[in-house]
Amino acid sequence: MLTAYLIRGISGFGSGLIAVPLLAHFLPLTFVVPLILVTDFLASLALGTHTRKHARWDEVKPLLPFSILGVLAGTTLLVSLPKAPLLATLGIFVLLFGARSVLNLHGTRTISRRWAIPAGLAGGAIGALFGTGGPPYVIYLNHRLHDKGELRATFSGLFLIEGGLRIIVFLVAGLLLHTELLLTILAALPLVALGLLLGNRVHVGLSPLQMQRLIGIMLLVSGTSLLWRAWI
Repeated sequence: MLTAYLIRGISGFGSGLIAVPLLAHFLPLTFVVPLILVTDFLASLALGTHTRKHARWDEVKPLLPFSILGVLAGTTLLVSLPKAPLLATLGIFVLLFGARSVLNLHGTRTISRRWAIPAGLAGGAIGALFGTGGPPYVIYLNHRLHDKGELRATFSGLFLIEGGLRIIVFLVAGLLLHTELLLTILAALPLVALGLLLGNRVHVGLSPLQMQRLIGIMLLVSGTSLLWRAWI
């Protein structure tokens, strides 16, 4: 949790990609995903107070209608699919995004807003299903915004709104109504706060490319381990 939110404090995203695959080794996804949903929402709330004025809300609005549809679909799958296929799918997803980060497969061309449709659907569904909906949003917004400050602020604003929508859907589905989960969230909050504080204030002696590749290597390891766990 500390590492996940350290990365979130530095980059504005990535906490779910780090925390969910590792926690899924010890806890069911129906516990892990709601846990990270709430801690991510609180992290977005904390970061949003400092970055809200820099967010590009005109880029967030086209994503939201399709994100809602994706969240509904992902929540339905989360409560109905068996454990092994979920772990295997999460492992493959994490491996693909890890490889993308390690190989630096990032274009710079500005894309059409029509891509908000698949990005919103995929982001909402993956976020509800695995608690790691950031990559589709990150890929889309990276091709729409080129100012790092605006990009980080827009990530936080989007995750705050989309996370609030997921919380409502998860409450209706009964995924947040467990005493053990609420106690775990409370216990995790100091780690979340410390990670965000360090990520915001401590200068990491790595270039953006080195940080991106380090995160990618971590994702490759965690994705491989998840596939192994699903196989056995």
